[in-house]
Amino acid sequence: MADHSGAVTSASRRERGVKFWRVTRRVCQLAATIDISFFFLFLFLGSPILAWINVASVAMYTAAYYAINRRQNRLAIALIWSEVIIHSALGTLMIGWESGFHYYLLMFIPTVCISSVRPGTIISLIGVLWGYYIGLDILMWFMEPFQPIPSGALLGVHLFNLSVVFAMFAYLSFFYMRMVVSAQRKLQRLATVDSLTGLLNRRHGSDLAENEIARFRRVGHPVAFMLLDVDHFKSFNDQFGHGTGDAILTEIGRLIPAQLRVQDIAARWGGEEFLVILPDTKIESALASAERIRVALRSNDWKQATGESIDVTISVGVSEVCANDDLASVISRADRALYRGKAGGRNRVEQEGELQR
Repeated sequence: MADHSGAVTSASRRERGVKFWRVTRRVCQLAATIDISFFFLFLFLGSPILAWINVASVAMYTAAYYAINRRQNRLAIALIWSEVIIHSALGTLMIGWESGFHYYLLMFIPTVCISSVRPGTIISLIGVLWGYYIGLDILMWFMEPFQPIPSGALLGVHLFNLSVVFAMFAYLSFFYMRMVVSAQRKLQRLATVDSLTGLLNRRHGSDLAENEIARFRRVGHPVAFMLLDVDHFKSFNDQFGHGTGDAILTEIGRLIPAQLRVQDIAARWGGEEFLVILPDTKIESALASAERIRVALRSNDWKQATGESIDVTISVGVSEVCANDDLASVISRADRALYRGKAGGRNRVEQEGELQR
């Protein structure tokens, strides 16, 4: 279990990293486009130094983009950090704090927090960023801009920078929200679904079975249970290998739900054993459903599913919830019926006390 949990955590971390770098590439493209716009804007405003700084910025974002494509991630991060830190400082020093170039420094806060670096590194980077931001702010208290622009143009630059940073924060927030929702769904699936068959796992199947028994006690709606076991499953593993055994279980996970109603519940109960819960179903209808599953497995093209010329059959025990039943007792009756089927020759459906072909 620990190894499985570690593998899941590692896979989740890798996926988060892939998404992070995908977003970083998009940010590089967007930032380069914005810097091209700034190039023409500052030429128009008569500030050629800032205009050519934006050309250098475009080159750095382009290099970072291709570095990410080549998985040179450290180089890409170094280029992006250098560009933002230098560009924000030069923009602020050249035309003033009111230009809003310092807003781009704030973009590093969510970016660092959703990156795949360690928590201690995140805290250190944010601390350095805070010190740099405060230092730049204090510096501008005591000096005038080197190349001031008209107040109307300065307001336009300020609003443009504010709008860009606002939009990028919104984009990163949307990305983070999607990442969290996706992670929650995957964790929920891991907690409730058997990874091999795609059916519910035993824990979640037990919870839903208890719910149906509780509903039976409240309103008296009938509930039936099937316990299914693959005949001679060990011999398939021994003769063809566990890969074939897994392929059989995966195919069964597809075949069982295909023979059931939408409201019916199928779970992998353990190994090659499966549990089916049939709400609002009496024993006669449950036996008919079990027979459909038995026939579907018996007539399935197993060579196509497993690559081996084999015949797979199941034995099924069926029981119906009775007064004073709990989950253990109703499953126990289905289990006894199942093993009577095994003893009677397998590939058959039984209920306690009666044999059904």
